[in-house]
Amino acid sequence: MRIQIIDRSLLDQTSAKAISNERLRMNYNIHTELIDPVNRMLNALEPGTVLPIHRHLHPYKNETFIILRGELDVLLYKDDGSLLDCVTLNASKGNYGIDIPGNVWHSLDVKESGTVVFEVKQGPYSPIAPEDIF
Repeated sequence: MRIQIIDRSLLDQTSAKAISNERLRMNYNIHTELIDPVNRMLNALEPGTVLPIHRHLHPYKNETFIILRGELDVLLYKDDGSLLDCVTLNASKGNYGIDIPGNVWHSLDVKESGTVVFEVKQGPYSPIAPEDIF
């Protein structure tokens, strides 16, 4: 049994790795294996990181984000690529999270350095299928 504490130090370490990563983001996996039935992770994101518009339809997977610190916009899109909605996640402003069904096109726009979300998705891990990237 492995107990993991999610504290400021872990968020700081993961954010530092995101800042030094050319993609400006870094995952810290809480699940132990990529084949686990539930993938749980911290996702540290910096302004300027590029997350293409995508969905999780092949295979279908809901994706849940809970903001731990910082701020980001979750951008939701129609099937034609036009913007449907924008939801700002910021715990200090009272918007804590979002659950996105697998067939919904979405992306993120990070507003604050040091932003970290807790992300949950059905496992096992699978890369986003080419037909699920806009």
